[in-house]
Amino acid sequence: MTSTPPGPWLDREKAARILRLAAPVILAMLTQTGVNIVDTYFIGQLPRGVASDGQAALTPSLMFLWAVGGFLSSISVGTLATTARRFGEGKALEAGAVLPNAAVVAIVGGVVGTVVGWLALPWAFSLLVDNPNVVALGVGYARWRFFGIASMAATAAYKSFYDGVGKTHLHLYAALAMNVVNGLLCWVLIFGRYGAPRMGVSGAGVAACVSSWIGLLVMVLFSLRREDRARYDFYRKAVLSWTLMKQLLKLSVPGGVATAAVMAGFLLFTRVVASIDRDAMLAGATASFNGTATTIIIEVLSMTFVSCLAFGTATATLVGQSMGRNDPDLAERYAWTSVKLAVLIFGAMGLLMFAYPAAVLGAFSKEAPVIAVGVVPMKIMALMGPVIATAMILTQALFGAGETRFVMIAELGLHFFCLVPLAWLLGKALGLGLVGVWLAAAVYGVALALLMGVKFSRGGWKKLTV
Repeated sequence: MTSTPPGPWLDREKAARILRLAAPVILAMLTQTGVNIVDTYFIGQLPRGVASDGQAALTPSLMFLWAVGGFLSSISVGTLATTARRFGEGKALEAGAVLPNAAVVAIVGGVVGTVVGWLALPWAFSLLVDNPNVVALGVGYARWRFFGIASMAATAAYKSFYDGVGKTHLHLYAALAMNVVNGLLCWVLIFGRYGAPRMGVSGAGVAACVSSWIGLLVMVLFSLRREDRARYDFYRKAVLSWTLMKQLLKLSVPGGVATAAVMAGFLLFTRVVASIDRDAMLAGATASFNGTATTIIIEVLSMTFVSCLAFGTATATLVGQSMGRNDPDLAERYAWTSVKLAVLIFGAMGLLMFAYPAAVLGAFSKEAPVIAVGVVPMKIMALMGPVIATAMILTQALFGAGETRFVMIAELGLHFFCLVPLAWLLGKALGLGLVGVWLAAAVYGVALALLMGVKFSRGGWKKLTV
């Protein structure tokens, strides 16, 4: 009796397909973050007082935006999972019905989010910011950004539909269009060029809002192409279904809660760092650089997060499609292939950051104290690249299979019972400072990877229906 020889550690055919799906998502997400980078740059060109306060206002503004917009954009979780499943089953019309129903949910939720945000922003800013000028500038900027929340959520619905059918490249065009529009409008509205009013920081908010609606327009135009309308018939009569909307919400709301938990957890995480800086100043230090170093580390890690999320999107698509074809074993192989591929890529990147942490930090700050305090935390997180990749990819794979409730519970538990209290314990109570805070982040990452790995390995998700 002969045994079948084991296959290669990395399935090259599956890895190539994952890369083809993930590459456009990586480019689109990196491009989309350019909107915030452009805002930061142009606001920095304003007079000194306005520039510094305006840039300081951006961080809480974006946190509030993602707390609400990220929650609403989680409609993408249910949209991708359901679309990929129907597409894998060969039911093109049923897949097409997902898009308009998801878009309606997104727009209605976006309108509510805009109204709530408009009213709550002054109060929310006052809780986090003591500088009244930063509050005024931040509220003016954020209110305009909140006018783009409906388009942000609806774009996520369109993007996730096309991700679900394997056309991950389409959103890249929308992201590029958004960046062009945002850059031009920032230049015109912030500084009042070509007869436009000089709006300063608020002008950046207007530009970002308009660019968000432009991005949605591009995605809608894709859905109006003849071949797509013929195949999916998105906008046919009686396509809207409360039953389908409830199904999408059932899958998506846990993802939204998980997103909100992540944002709230990291907001509290940064508050722990701020309290360490405050304690240092009270103890007589002339300056403390933990907050600045943490901001830089988060900016560097955001590139890893975005790239891992792109691999996760590709994995969720392939898992959902394979489940639709009634082949859960193929779905499992795609997920583990994606994990192996990402471990290789982000492991290599992590080794480079581990070897040259000062150079990485120095690209963002020329202040020697910032670099000095950030070197060890940067090394810690550099080694976490493969762990972060595993956690995020398997999280998205579970989303693609419809296992959203478990992810929600895991994120809630880990952020509020692990990350935040452990950061306080190690960073403040035990006096380890910034190193302790980032050790807590590493423990959180390992715990998340283990939980997702165990859950995925057990295979209960293979029995879920979507």
